[in-house]
Amino acid sequence: MVSRGKSRDRIEPSFGDEREDEDFRLDADDRVIGGRPVRAGGKKTAGSAKRGKSGNQKSRKAKSSGGGFGLGKLIYWGFVLSIWCGIGVVGLVAYYGSQMPSASSWSIPERPPNMKIVSVEGTVIANRGATGGEALPLEEMSPFIPQAVMAIEDRRFYSHFGVDPLGLARAIVTNVTNGRAVQGGSTLTQQLAKNLFLSPERTIERKVQEVLLAFWLEQKYTKDQIMAMYLNRVFFGSNAYGVEAASRRYFNKSARDVNLGEAALLAGLLKAPSRLSPARDPEAAEARAQVVLQAMLEEGYITADEIKTAMSQPPTKAKRYWSGAGQYVADLVRDEVTLLIGKVTEDIVVETTIDMTLEKKAEAALTESLAAEGDKVNASQAALVSIDGTGAIRALVGGRDYAESQFNRAVKAKRQPGSAFKPFVYAAAVENGLRPTSVRNDAPIRIGSWTPENYDQKYRGQVTATQALAESLNTIAAQLVMEVGPDQVIKVAHRMGIESELQKNASIALGTSEVSLLELTAAYAPFMNGGYKATPHIVRRISKADGTLLYENNYLEPPKVLNDGVVAAMNAMMRDVIDHGTGKNARLAGWEAAGKTGTTQSFRDALFVGYTSNLTTGIWFGNDDGQSMKKVTGGGLPAKAWHDFMTAAHQGLAPAPLPGGDFIEPAPAEDPMTIGTIISDVFQGGGEERYSGDPVYAEDYPAGAVPSQDVTGSAGPIPPAEVGGGQGTRRTTLLDLILGQ
Repeated sequence: MVSRGKSRDRIEPSFGDEREDEDFRLDADDRVIGGRPVRAGGKKTAGSAKRGKSGNQKSRKAKSSGGGFGLGKLIYWGFVLSIWCGIGVVGLVAYYGSQMPSASSWSIPERPPNMKIVSVEGTVIANRGATGGEALPLEEMSPFIPQAVMAIEDRRFYSHFGVDPLGLARAIVTNVTNGRAVQGGSTLTQQLAKNLFLSPERTIERKVQEVLLAFWLEQKYTKDQIMAMYLNRVFFGSNAYGVEAASRRYFNKSARDVNLGEAALLAGLLKAPSRLSPARDPEAAEARAQVVLQAMLEEGYITADEIKTAMSQPPTKAKRYWSGAGQYVADLVRDEVTLLIGKVTEDIVVETTIDMTLEKKAEAALTESLAAEGDKVNASQAALVSIDGTGAIRALVGGRDYAESQFNRAVKAKRQPGSAFKPFVYAAAVENGLRPTSVRNDAPIRIGSWTPENYDQKYRGQVTATQALAESLNTIAAQLVMEVGPDQVIKVAHRMGIESELQKNASIALGTSEVSLLELTAAYAPFMNGGYKATPHIVRRISKADGTLLYENNYLEPPKVLNDGVVAAMNAMMRDVIDHGTGKNARLAGWEAAGKTGTTQSFRDALFVGYTSNLTTGIWFGNDDGQSMKKVTGGGLPAKAWHDFMTAAHQGLAPAPLPGGDFIEPAPAEDPMTIGTIISDVFQGGGEERYSGDPVYAEDYPAGAVPSQDVTGSAGPIPPAEVGGGQGTRRTTLLDLILGQ
């Protein structure tokens, strides 16, 4: 037994450590177990408790280092955080969703109306409208297009519900791995929702609304319908919205006919339409298309062999703007349609009078002429119009290259026609009594202060009207204007189809008043169709997409503007222009053709307008800034281009003569002139009305005879006259009869 009081300080318990515990005491009930003091009742001493606590901490640290408790805690807090995030997302969606109109009021916005413009054979010439192309059903598109789009934009399109969590996760991983945004997580449905309803700004509100709208689209429409809406509205760059517009813009074909490589290029544009456009960067567009092809291979849409075939195709190179002469046609049609039916509010189809075969030949004729001689003679632009006997425009080219300049020189530009206006002067003179065999004196002439000269500054003396027109003698044309009066010339020109304002002066004989190529060409048509006015028109029929007719033209009963005798006389004279005169370069093998050259002062403009019994065609060459060409006349470059186009246009057609070849001149009037009548007219001041130039020839020479002197204007220069005035028809006098004049 150990004494409690005396022996306390000498006890040194072996507790496993050397530290002395000043508070350690043993009572009577205490005992030592295993070398450690334990108090009665099983309670440890204070020191023992402290050491136990330290041991427990070490144990917990050991367990923690093993990961068991820490992982559980991580899972726990992750679960809690996810709950709170979910609550936050739900709240955010609920808040922004409450800001949107009721879903019952949602509807798909109408696609902007498109104007589909087609030729007489049904070929699409172009589209006009905000989208640039019509909407196509999914089943009519090339199957490669939706496959390519899904492969690169939304691989799980047909399996997700509008939002693709897996695709979003994949996009996040890809972007984190690359350190930048290289892949988006939006589905096609989300993109459609954004394009249809939302602005392009990147905000949380817009993203939430996009998701809600995507859910609504998936609930209301089928996957095929969503895909069709997307492909018909998405932007493909270069002002092309929808696959049809893009296909025609870049490949000049319908989306129905797009091949694998072209479909891959279109799908590749969706990432950055403007930057990747083949009209801007063909190489970048092609590189992106290769990525799309690889994605299609991975998805099983195509085989490796198909990729090889697609990659072997040359890169697509598109002009920076719509190209082709048909675009000039489309612009003209768009303007005409607005005048005919007003504002277009839905998709329509416009059937035109254009023959695409002729259109391409016309474009080729001008392009080749300018390429061959344009630079050499300083001619940078050209235009062409070709119409049939009814006035229907069969071909129209408004300039050298629509991609470079959209200004339509055939319709909107007004320029002096030069000598190409002379046929209207001669037609007025024929109505006043002139015959192809009538003689005039080619000599210096002065009309007021104006002294017209011939092109070569030479004079030929006595010439027939046919010779004068064939050689384009300015002095004779000026004489004829003064004989019939400028007013009468203007009346005839307007009656035949010239709509522009014409100046009432003598110089109108040389084509000093400005007109458009279209109206000038149309005004020649009465010569080729037997004397009927040919109102130029390009729209045949307008209908809705479902076939409902909105407009149909009617030019079946044109007015008669020239009688048969005038037509016969003018065709006889104008044939000689091509056969022996200034238009020799326009001769057509096997076809009767007639026409007239025109050249303006300082060679600024050169024209040739001519016709067969099939077509009337006018061609202009020049420069937009009015710069002079290098001695280009109407009988040069324009006549050559006219020959090339008309030769191509008449291939395979049976030649037909011009009207008037079988015309028989009527017998003289039953009220023949007598000496008494003439004397009465002289003293009473009459005669002008009696012999004022009835459309039937007033002269009565045997057919084919060429008189030595005509009833008027054969004795030298016409006396001076005021510019703008006219002498009218000269009266037949007694002296004329006595002298046989």
